[in-house]
Amino acid sequence: MNDTVIVALAQLDLVVGDVPGNTARIIEYSERARDELGADLVVFPELSLCGYPPEDLLSHSGLRRRVNEALEIIRTRVRGIAVLFGFPEYVGDDIYNACAVYSDGKELARYRKHLLPNYSVFDEVRYFQAGKDAAVFSLNGIRIGLSICEDMWRSGPAAAARAAGAEVLIAINGSPYELRSQTRREEVVRARVTETGIAAIYLNMVGGQDELVFDGGSFVMDADGDICFRARPFEEGLHRVELTAAPSGVVPAKSSVAPISDVEESVYNALVCGTRDYVVKNGFPGVILGLSGGVDSALTLTIACDALGAQRVRAVMMPFRYTSTMSQEDAAAQSGLMGIRYDVLPIAPIYDAIVGQLTGVFAGLDDDVTEENIQARCRGVLLMAISNKTGWMLLTTGNKSEMAVGYATLYGDMAGGFAPLKDCAKTMVYRLANYRNTLGQVIPERVVTREPSAELRADQKDSDSLPPYDILDPILEAFIEEDLSVAEIVARGFDREIVIRILELVKRNEYKRRQAPPGIRISTRAFGRDWRYPITSKYTFPE
Repeated sequence: MNDTVIVALAQLDLVVGDVPGNTARIIEYSERARDELGADLVVFPELSLCGYPPEDLLSHSGLRRRVNEALEIIRTRVRGIAVLFGFPEYVGDDIYNACAVYSDGKELARYRKHLLPNYSVFDEVRYFQAGKDAAVFSLNGIRIGLSICEDMWRSGPAAAARAAGAEVLIAINGSPYELRSQTRREEVVRARVTETGIAAIYLNMVGGQDELVFDGGSFVMDADGDICFRARPFEEGLHRVELTAAPSGVVPAKSSVAPISDVEESVYNALVCGTRDYVVKNGFPGVILGLSGGVDSALTLTIACDALGAQRVRAVMMPFRYTSTMSQEDAAAQSGLMGIRYDVLPIAPIYDAIVGQLTGVFAGLDDDVTEENIQARCRGVLLMAISNKTGWMLLTTGNKSEMAVGYATLYGDMAGGFAPLKDCAKTMVYRLANYRNTLGQVIPERVVTREPSAELRADQKDSDSLPPYDILDPILEAFIEEDLSVAEIVARGFDREIVIRILELVKRNEYKRRQAPPGIRISTRAFGRDWRYPITSKYTFPE
């Protein structure tokens, strides 16, 4: 009879810093894997004990103490099943991104991550020392090699595990979502499988952590590079995988393979997941937002309701003399469809009071963008007052296109605690609105089809200040996400003067983005932790 190992993959949403809570979940899911699935081994994600990424919490002595206490609790409490989990390993003044396998009080293996990513949103070199040694352990006659996240992206660590006798690889991961990330992960693992000639198990976490969202998508790949199992993205789960030793090597059993979501579905689910976890993990009872009748706030409202439920979402329409009847009708209609609390608070009395107070100071000066910004700040005051009084967090509704070129008002529509659309270009906003309506129309059709306007002056349209979004967004993507020069962007068919004007706007408005709330990262480069341009700079385009 062939040797067999039943592996349970715990694709979980764990909480950064909650070592006692994460420890309890590790024990709970270990017992469930043993009792419900008959598993020999249960696997948890990268740094599952402290959550990922823990950032500067790693340097706090209290976290070190809690981690060491938790290691002993797991070692002594988990029985009848082997448990593989990630944790920060403290050795003197050094810290390692590590994992260990415990079984009935004994440590079967310990592995330290070799490759420490130091790019994009990752800065593990700041915290960790690199490991050097392979780690392989035996279970039911099968030799299992260990790997942690980045170690699968290059050939060295996997080859070292194979050379140490591994017959199958298990990689635990904290791999954040970005566009088409699942396809890229599987391509990378397929390369390692091809190089080593052995099957691989890839476990990823789920859940939102500040600006990052982890999408799960855990999978098993056989030695031929074929997917034998894939978990549904953005969902917690405990999944059974069967490994059998055969003359040709370890063979994973075929199981359910969830489809890879298309772009709109995956981005929308990422926004819902990230919004829900930010609100829930930070203890807010609900959220509020300004509902303008435009597509950005309409989409933000649907995301909030899908994340939290209508009972935890409220919206406020704050009309002024430039607010169209269409906007007011559509905002009211969507609020009714979604069953949320909806208030209408005109801003004219506040605006008139502020402008009246400034009459002497502004004497002899013409109206300009100042008066437009006052409108936005009146709305921000009302929304923040409701947020303060209720304890509900204010969601901002701006998108990446606006944030890039500064088409937003500090202390006005930028005021708030979280920005779900912060990394979504305007063209993506429209795609997501249309996608959400395919699940049941809740965004009025006119909201999606009308020409966008901030409605801060008579007959205003976004195109008065900006190129059409189908021109603006590709220029922004080329600069922000691809780091292309003016010449390289122009070579793609864009007008040189427009490109220079747009890139200058991006540079000029860095000071605004530094004061913006956090938002969900869905692209390969979002404004936030992986965008570090200087505010003060003499760099000029067109170079």
